[in-house]
Amino acid sequence: MATTYESAGDLAEALRRAAKAHGKHEELTGQEDPDWPDWYALYMVREHAGEELPT
Repeated sequence: MATTYESAGDLAEALRRAAKAHGKHEELTGQEDPDWPDWYALYMVREHAGEELPT
């Protein structure tokens, strides 16, 4: 699924939301996630599409 953002600011805000959510994800798993870029990408695409977000 293609995902686009209207501006660099919109993309930066999406990254901030993903970072916050990922911090909660790592708290739940109790470990650092070496595949965080994949998790961020999935979160951002799903958020943008209005789909269920990863936990």
